Amino acid sequence: MGEEEERDPQRLKRIAAAAYDYDNDPRWAEYWSNVLIPPHMAARSDVVDHFKRKFYQRFIDPDLVVEAMSSTSSSQSSRASDGPSSQTTAQNLRPQNSGSGSGSTGRAPSTGRNVNSLRLDQRSIQFSVNAWVLVVATLGMLPVAPRNLSNKAYRLSLLGTACSSVCSLYTVYGKPRAWNLPSIQTWLQTIIGAKDFIHFIYCITLITSKLHLKFALIPVFCWAVDHVARFLRRNFARSTLYRKYLEEPCIWVEANGTTLNILSSNAEIALGFLLIISLFSLQRNIIQTFIYWQLLKLMYHAPVTAGYHQSVWARIGRAVNPYIYRYTPFLNSPISAVQRWWFR
Repeated sequence: MGEEEERDPQRLKRIAAAAYDYDNDPRWAEYWSNVLIPPHMAARSDVVDHFKRKFYQRFIDPDLVVEAMSSTSSSQSSRASDGPSSQTTAQNLRPQNSGSGSGSTGRAPSTGRNVNSLRLDQRSIQFSVNAWVLVVATLGMLPVAPRNLSNKAYRLSLLGTACSSVCSLYTVYGKPRAWNLPSIQTWLQTIIGAKDFIHFIYCITLITSKLHLKFALIPVFCWAVDHVARFLRRNFARSTLYRKYLEEPCIWVEANGTTLNILSSNAEIALGFLLIISLFSLQRNIIQTFIYWQLLKLMYHAPVTAGYHQSVWARIGRAVNPYIYRYTPFLNSPISAVQRWWFR
């Protein structure tokens, strides 16, 4: 990547957030309708863009850093945006009750505390699972580990990541409104571009394979170490143990998030080519290879991974295309057909 992207690891995330199709996401309409701000502020493009980034951070990519909205001289605007933007969003996105009175007001604080404690418990569970996955994935990638132990660690790390992804999807998106085909299709359309859904399909695709490719654990390791580092920095920043042993590694992980994402994208694409090569072996699995390449296609188009995958594929194209045009021009037609399917 360029020097500008290395200096600002959030650049790709901001580009993806700006390019996201909010109009076709029903969650954005509901989110925006529950934001309580004065009409004159709702008409400002900078305010709308700010809340779009907050929506993208909440529902699409939690790693996106959204800066606080700049204060204005209007007293009405100050009252509408009382406190940091994150606090405003958290307060204004509560469900709107038609009922009123002292009874409902008295129950509100306890309800908020219960919701916050529940979310903290869910985050703690996900942190525990990801910390366990981090240890097991490291064991699975060690070249000196016994083969039997390495294979078990391989499957356990994939299984742990799949469970963590399902838990995160349920926390953010819930479950279908009804267990019928239209409701399930609508629910799938809302989650199909989410990062946790991509992680879940990745793990399920590989855990059912007879192949045990240690190379496949590189993305799992990157996802786990990123999640663990972010959780530790948010919840244990005042701990003496954290400051003494874990602060520097966590700061490095946070500062090099783009590098980890690029490494993960390279490993995911390389794994796709390894699966194609495996078709010529006795452990070939045509269905699994097809499903994985469909997943790579989704990663290429999904906003949370598109920037990284498109960059890797562009670099591959610049390296390979000159040799194809010079030495194997008969491959131009098949490659064009594959590209039409890929960009469709």
